[in-house]
Amino acid sequence: MSRLDLVIKSAAVFTGKKLEPASILIADGRIKGLAPLDFQLPGETACKDYGTLPVLPGLIDTHVHINEPGRSEWEGFATATKAAAAGGITTLIDMPLNSIPSTVTVAALEEKKAAAEGQLYVDCGFYGGLIPGHAKHIGPLVDAGVFGFKCFLIDSGVQEFPHVSQSDLLEGLPLIARNNVPLLAHCELISERSPLPAQTGDPRKFLSFLNSRPPALERAAIELMARLSGDFGAAVHVVHLSDATSLDIIEKARKSGARLTVETCPHYLTLNAESIPDGNTLYKCTPPIREKKNQEELWRGLSSGFIDMVVSDHSPCSIDRKLLSQGDFFRAWGGIGSLQYTLSATWTGARARGLPLETVVSWFSERPADFVKLTGRKGRIAPGYDADLLAWDPEESFTVTEQNTFHKHTLSLYTGQVLYGKTKATYLRGQLIYADDLHHKQAGRMIFR
Repeated sequence: MSRLDLVIKSAAVFTGKKLEPASILIADGRIKGLAPLDFQLPGETACKDYGTLPVLPGLIDTHVHINEPGRSEWEGFATATKAAAAGGITTLIDMPLNSIPSTVTVAALEEKKAAAEGQLYVDCGFYGGLIPGHAKHIGPLVDAGVFGFKCFLIDSGVQEFPHVSQSDLLEGLPLIARNNVPLLAHCELISERSPLPAQTGDPRKFLSFLNSRPPALERAAIELMARLSGDFGAAVHVVHLSDATSLDIIEKARKSGARLTVETCPHYLTLNAESIPDGNTLYKCTPPIREKKNQEELWRGLSSGFIDMVVSDHSPCSIDRKLLSQGDFFRAWGGIGSLQYTLSATWTGARARGLPLETVVSWFSERPADFVKLTGRKGRIAPGYDADLLAWDPEESFTVTEQNTFHKHTLSLYTGQVLYGKTKATYLRGQLIYADDLHHKQAGRMIFR
């Protein structure tokens, strides 16, 4: 047998369909093969045996706002990727906003790459942005290696990333389709059929904010994007779905041939509008967290396969932007910082509903890998793939504290909550990067399509 650098053993390796006993053979940062649990190690090969703990593919989060350069007081490459490693995430794809400049040109991408250099604890790729007047930059950004393009159909919250009109989409989507990359759309649309309600009621009441962003906005946007996906043959991805009633639109569009994928987020799956305290603007995001009944429908959408994956939509800000002393849901920044707890929060909800770990793992590994065309590189424990691995204890619970949170701003809407699922060790290309609540090696790289 050729030289091996490391063998990782477990009685519960996730091999794609099930957890089963296996030895993972690693050399030169990649998985060389799988062998029986009693595999005899050649020579002085290092070995780590995790006993009965599940060993999973390193997680992939395809929706993260790192915000550097330009807003590194909100988050940054070092803190975001340290938090990712602690949560078992080995690959991030960074959104084109809220950095300054937004990643809407190759020059802006070069600035982002320069900012990331030397700071990464996990691998990081990048999206470009589609904004008015910038369709001509789609081709050059694809050539530079971006994994897709993000757009907003409603105000993004930052002036340097304006939302697109239908005419902008008609200009950009043929180029998106030609380059065979996805367009990721923030799906809330103001129209005659779906007007934006006035902001009325007590601004400290979450219900006031919820009523200002009704499901009709999501439905109108998804209907438009589904139709345009079919018209142009373009891959369109609905980001952070919060409205479960839109699933029927997605199902119908797929049956008619539209290339439509969809994600949701842990906060929509584990939190509900009825339980959000007055004035606690840590819970504000757009689209908003909706009612308990809607939440259960999202779980059904995941379980049935209509929702493809779960992502963090990590969108933090400096804590002053949350206006916690005022508790004003209308004026506070709309974004949630939860990168480190993406799997644990989701698993806590899945476990309570009797869903098996094998089902949950695919939402964070092979499905996002396939979405951004990392198949063959990441998202599976299989020969030829990067040896990105997570040893994880699904039955160990922990309390989220500011002290055990690695985001730049450690106060989280999960602070004080008890979650299930503890990261025991994270490996990136066969190198131990996190274990026993400590970071061990800074081994992240920038990756490109």
